[in-house]
Amino acid sequence: MTTPAEAGVIALARAWRAQDPDDETRAELDALIARAEAGDDEADAELHDRFSERLAFGTAGLRGELGAGSNRMNRVLVSQAAAGLGAYVRAQADEIGAGTGAGAPLVVIGYDGRRNSDVFARDSAEIMAGMGLRVVVLPRLLPTPVLAFAVRHLDAHAGVMVTASHNPPNDNGYKVYLGGVHAGSQIVAPADALIAAEIQRVADTLRVDELPRSDGWELADESVVDAYVAATARVAPAGPGAAGLRWVFTAMHGVGWETLSKILATAGYPAPVLVEQQTAPDGRFPTVAFPNPEEPGAMDLAFETARAAGAELVIANDPDADRLAVALPDPAAAGGWRRLTGNQIGLLLGWRAAREVAADPQREPAASLACSLVSSPGLEAVARHYGLDFHATLTGFKWISRAPGIVYGFEEALGYLVNPGTVRDKDGISAAVALLGIVADARAEGRTLTDVLREFDETFGFFASDQISVRVDDLSAIDRVMAALRAAPPAHIGAVAVERFEDLRHGLGDLPPGDVLRLWLAEGARVIVRPSGTEPKLKLYLDVRGSSAADAGARVADLAAGARALLAQIEAR
Repeated sequence: MTTPAEAGVIALARAWRAQDPDDETRAELDALIARAEAGDDEADAELHDRFSERLAFGTAGLRGELGAGSNRMNRVLVSQAAAGLGAYVRAQADEIGAGTGAGAPLVVIGYDGRRNSDVFARDSAEIMAGMGLRVVVLPRLLPTPVLAFAVRHLDAHAGVMVTASHNPPNDNGYKVYLGGVHAGSQIVAPADALIAAEIQRVADTLRVDELPRSDGWELADESVVDAYVAATARVAPAGPGAAGLRWVFTAMHGVGWETLSKILATAGYPAPVLVEQQTAPDGRFPTVAFPNPEEPGAMDLAFETARAAGAELVIANDPDADRLAVALPDPAAAGGWRRLTGNQIGLLLGWRAAREVAADPQREPAASLACSLVSSPGLEAVARHYGLDFHATLTGFKWISRAPGIVYGFEEALGYLVNPGTVRDKDGISAAVALLGIVADARAEGRTLTDVLREFDETFGFFASDQISVRVDDLSAIDRVMAALRAAPPAHIGAVAVERFEDLRHGLGDLPPGDVLRLWLAEGARVIVRPSGTEPKLKLYLDVRGSSAADAGARVADLAAGARALLAQIEAR
């Protein structure tokens, strides 16, 4: 017999199914409803998981697992999001301030190679065109940075990128940018709350199958992509040292290679040896357990290719090409290759940017370097060395890109903003070009990237970082750890004394509120604790500064051991 609670969730599922245009997700619900009505407890629990709450729209837009229900990514949810975003753009067009004519507000839409990305993009285009907006869709699946570029290049009011970046294969997402006074950055408060309210209004009052649709949207021509290629090639045209460079590239089954290949040819770099199994877009990501170059094993095929090719370095993009990973040959590393950390890459690129700005007599007096507060403090040392301003922001390029006077920004999670005049978001393609420029300059002097890393340490200090990432099945476990640390801040982490404890829940100085704890320790060490914004993880970021590379490495290892012991103590309570 069906209980009242079961009847309620079944009614929600039937109502959702009635407006769902997708045969696959309708069939999912039909099967779950039939099983639940037959007394299958597992199906009942699944329905409650899918309908007990709604996938929240926030400053990261939407991101989640594909499937039927309000707590999944699907055509109903995306259609509601498109209608809500369209209503926001119409209402806020004057405040956004994009466009030069009196025509309808413009929204540009891009999509990557994940499952349903093209479908979600088309639904969004039809619905927003049906609302009277001008809608331009990028000509094919393309990297996220091309969409971010297009928002500014086309002087659009808003942009949508359908992607889940490096998330698991069965996820997808909906990332929103604003043009005009927002300069093509991702949304921040209060825009996120206003858009979320419009989406909820649509969900509460309108059926998706009753939303007006129009095929009056436009397909962007190749000039948009060509403009991105030209602008990115100018980041670091190849010098004499690029000749003969042998390197390996993997697109991680994503959409980066086609665009990057055009930029390399334009900028004059030799073509890489490709990881052929991972070059073509494939939303199944068949050769990796997790399509994120940070994850163990994700770059194994690239290392295998590099060993066979006798390569000098490996470069990887994540599936939507907004992140960059780099690896160098290292006889001491397992397999003979060592992946650089995001902080190491970020500091090298920041050093490059600082030198260029310092040498420019026309530079802005308030030119600045910026990074997320969890990234290496080494960037501030670079900024001070060259007389530049420095800004630490909350995590995410929605904040980094808005740093006053920014000429370069990064975050340790393999994100780099090297060309803020054209793309106000992390861009793994332009970062790859900038990195190749550093490599080429070093080769012209008879040096390697390893030599450049050593020079950085000798110039700015020996910084070392580590990260502890705890993946959970139950998000409440993260809340419990954060609450325990707030209730009883530790006096020591390992043998290192905690000198200052900061809770950023209500903001701090120039930093807006965030679910972040920052612990300043003796001897210049630092630990930052925060939940991941995109995955079910608790993250701890550890930073030290030592008297040598060996000293810094030993200190960060001891700090990591102390942090793990602290987490174990909290879990045991």
